[in-house]
Amino acid sequence: MWKGNVPAEMMYVCYTAVQFTTYRSATLFLQTALPTRLPDAAESFIAGAASGAAATTATYPLDLLRTRFAAQGRRRIYGSLRAATWNIYRDEGFRGFYRGLAPAVGQIIPFMGIFFVTYEGLRVRLANYHMPWGSGDATAGIVGSVIAKTAVFPLDLVRKRIQVQGPTRRHYVYNDIPEYTTALRAIRTIAQTEGFRGLYKGLPISLVKTAPVSAITLWTYERTLKFMINFDSRRETLPL
Repeated sequence: MWKGNVPAEMMYVCYTAVQFTTYRSATLFLQTALPTRLPDAAESFIAGAASGAAATTATYPLDLLRTRFAAQGRRRIYGSLRAATWNIYRDEGFRGFYRGLAPAVGQIIPFMGIFFVTYEGLRVRLANYHMPWGSGDATAGIVGSVIAKTAVFPLDLVRKRIQVQGPTRRHYVYNDIPEYTTALRAIRTIAQTEGFRGLYKGLPISLVKTAPVSAITLWTYERTLKFMINFDSRRETLPL
């Protein structure tokens, strides 16, 4: 049940750091560098898309390792994280760590764009509501993640299937998955052989995971940001 957890945890820490750093930097840039302000929705979409693309590209090898470990059946292909890294580099080269990057970036750009547009819009509207879990940040995160994940899920599914391609593909529990050369061909093949519903295999469990993760992440982010801003303000007011 916990296969791939180590690279997953490493990926989440690095991914979130890059994501929110890029998002805040991009937002401040759009607000100050342009001669005229863009609409709030456009700012949120562009900043969210940029943050998602940067974080996905920076942490993609860890994402691939997580998927490969999770796809292992009873027969272990990789004995450890170090062995997996060496074997992939030896058998597939440096490019092997980025197998499936194109559909990953292709899905994360609209995903993060839609997510942050929905989140920022709902967060303001829910700010004055007193909810059992503290504020509207968590609720806005849940709604944003559900809408965004559903919209781009076919590309997420293709990303995972391409990640388990390569020399060791026949050893995985999913050894009946055909080889896909490109993301578009993968989508077409899945639609033809498994039907339109095949593009959404695993969506319910993905939403069960994504919704609480987004809620906790955004709630923590907003609280930490407010704490740091208040801390800086108090420090500036202290006498020298």
